Amino acid sequence: MFGLFKSKKKEVIKKYLEEGAQLLDVRTSSEFNSNHIEGSKNIPVQVIDQKMKSLDKEKPVIVYCAMGGRSNIAASKLKANGFKVVNAGGIGSMRKHLKL
Repeated sequence: MFGLFKSKKKEVIKKYLEEGAQLLDVRTSSEFNSNHIEGSKNIPVQVIDQKMKSLDKEKPVIVYCAMGGRSNIAASKLKANGFKVVNAGGIGSMRKHLKL
């Protein structure tokens, strides 16, 4: 059952990447500065409400963090505000998705 969700998420991420998705890292600035995926924008989850206006609502958003918890919170908030969004989980998972 869970494999089905992983497969669907993988397909959505692939589709969003093909559509020119915005990569959003919601970890802290210090975490981002020590290691991040090139091309990602850093908006820590603690300030997502105030900073989501800096994202383009016309492009899908792929959210990641360290393990998946913070990106889940951020994805929910973005979705509630009309963004087309998917939670990629942790940065390790996101790196695997980029190798599709």
